[in-house]
Amino acid sequence: MYELYPYFTNDGSVGLFSPSADDIYHSTYGALTEAYEKFILPSNINNFLRNNSEIKILDICFGIGYNSKSFLNYFLDFLYNETIGTDKIKSIDKIDTYNKKFKIYIHALDNDKNLAYLSPFFISNNKKIKNNELSFNQEKIKRMLSNKVIQKYKLKEEVNILLLKRILDQIDEETIQILNNKKYNQFFDRNIINLFKFLGTKECKYTLIRCLNAFLHNIYYKYISKGYKKALKALKFIDFDFNLEIDDARQSLQRDNILYNYVFLDAFTPTKCPCLWTVDFLRLLYSHLEDGGMILTYSNSAQVRNAFINAGFTVGKIYSESSKKFTGTVALKNNSDLEKLIFDHKNNNLVKISKLSEYDLGLIKTKAGIFYRDENLSLDNEAIIKAHEIEVQNSNFMSSSKFIKVYKKLNNRSELL
Repeated sequence: MYELYPYFTNDGSVGLFSPSADDIYHSTYGALTEAYEKFILPSNINNFLRNNSEIKILDICFGIGYNSKSFLNYFLDFLYNETIGTDKIKSIDKIDTYNKKFKIYIHALDNDKNLAYLSPFFISNNKKIKNNELSFNQEKIKRMLSNKVIQKYKLKEEVNILLLKRILDQIDEETIQILNNKKYNQFFDRNIINLFKFLGTKECKYTLIRCLNAFLHNIYYKYISKGYKKALKALKFIDFDFNLEIDDARQSLQRDNILYNYVFLDAFTPTKCPCLWTVDFLRLLYSHLEDGGMILTYSNSAQVRNAFINAGFTVGKIYSESSKKFTGTVALKNNSDLEKLIFDHKNNNLVKISKLSEYDLGLIKTKAGIFYRDENLSLDNEAIIKAHEIEVQNSNFMSSSKFIKVYKKLNNRSELL
């Protein structure tokens, strides 16, 4: 039986632990918050939407979908606000006369079908956190979890409904068994489960009671559920195509001929999943971006940034004003776009974009900057790591620890930015 290892993060959204990787999928300070502040806000997507009616997003390591869901949530806020001018009433009911229709294409990739299929069902806005008895032993997570909800962002109900409608036919019996497992009850949204039952009931082939339940579900979701009605209405203004693919991202993208505007690269850390951080895979991503396209990732690694640079990207870094630290990396296909991105974030009080510093560029030239390789995009993680270890051992580059000591001494500074 498939096992989940869920917990509530500190913003009321669900996070997951992976025993096989001995790592967490989501930050304990908030899975939804992390998606917003590392992938959505740094992208400056609102400016893109003001000038384009079509957007194509590649979401690598979709997991339970926070990055894609956060984008859809952000887009709906944009749609509600932009289309009603100065009225500022955040309601889709106010945009009946708006003529522009946006085309959204999201290609979501993951190799764990159950996580991906469960995406619409997870609670995102829980106001009462209970993490007293986690079903797994992870002391670090337990220490960082709180029972106080700090909610910066709220996921609209229609976001999960839009996703559910697009992946309904992919959900299989194994996923349904997980949804019915009582030990996960607190982590799933009962309304979305009921909607799934209703949408999945194409005709009554069972008992009279089953038919009556289907009829009641029909009444509820067609005439009462606000979220469902909002989702249906949103589809009048969005041509929404969601392609959820369960496959190795390397193989999938070699078959794919679409050029994307944004890539969310959210794989496990390079030491756990190097196959999606190699210079060869990043070159593949480069070939799948429109001119001016952007990759966003949580990684601050010198190794990853060096791989981006060698793959042809212009690289910048993301700074979080709330946590007062650098929280990720942006890689752009067009050199001039970094300056504009920095300017557009100049007065942003949540996240800022900046160029790599002298320290960052120096660290890239040390052994810490030696990137992973996978020339034919076919090696397993173990083989990639082994080849990398040999390359590092044979390298004449300065060690990162020595570079840091030298840099501190030359610059007489105790903090490296």
